Amino acid sequence: MELLDGKKVSNQIKEEIAAEVAKMRERGEKVPHLAAVIVGNDGASLTYVGSKVRSCEKVGFESTLVQLPSTTSEQELLKKIEELNQDEDIDGFIVQLPLPEQINTQRVLLAVDPDKDVDGFHPTNFGKMALDMSTFIPATPFGILELLERYKVETKGKHTVVIGRSHIVGRPMSILMGRKGWPGNSTVTLTHSHTKNITQIISQADIVISALGVPNFLKAEMVKDDAVIIDVGITRVPDETKEKGYYITGDVDFENVSKKAAYITPVPGGVGPMTIAMLLKNTLLARERHRSQK
Repeated sequence: MELLDGKKVSNQIKEEIAAEVAKMRERGEKVPHLAAVIVGNDGASLTYVGSKVRSCEKVGFESTLVQLPSTTSEQELLKKIEELNQDEDIDGFIVQLPLPEQINTQRVLLAVDPDKDVDGFHPTNFGKMALDMSTFIPATPFGILELLERYKVETKGKHTVVIGRSHIVGRPMSILMGRKGWPGNSTVTLTHSHTKNITQIISQADIVISALGVPNFLKAEMVKDDAVIIDVGITRVPDETKEKGYYITGDVDFENVSKKAAYITPVPGGVGPMTIAMLLKNTLLARERHRSQK
């Protein structure tokens, strides 16, 4: 069994990006600038955004954090997004989800300029991805592809089973794993809460990508020997014996599944760090695109 070490790979990617940014500075070019918008005080969201800002500093990007109160109206948020769309100094920005209930998430994501949508959530970018055109790939799927590539995991002709059909991970992953090229060229089955015989389908998979958010859903008896297991799930499970009062676990019963798998991602330290690294990569791509358009 080989561990798909997202922490190690994400650090390599950040070093590569930092070297690229250093060259930009030497040439007297503008360095990439990422902005993050957060509405309210959700603990997990603040943690995510904080680590994104720190990662920007680490690679030499400029970063801006726009923090708005939880009482912010949809109109006020849309106005702020329009300002960021118009601001030529900002190459890409993200709107941290979830948003408070008074705000329509769909409307907000549609308002983001597709050329600055480094999260890859805008329908324009999603459509381009589905058509195999050059675009921003959502950061988590992009990170999974990068892990498969760097560990030289064979995907051609393999049966990939994706568990979960979210717009952020499951659905884009099912499209990307079936595309021409590598990683890709696999035969994909997309499963979800209404799938019948899900255990039987998973047992036939060469590659399992689980993005369900159900702790320890995937058990050893459900997977075949030498399967590749990508665990996208990340859940805080309350535990009074832990210092923080919880522990973090994925969708996969790691201890037992890892004994059968050829490759497996740990949680934490697998897909999570890759997501932030690929967000930075998308921002670098946005900067290069904006430079070539001028």
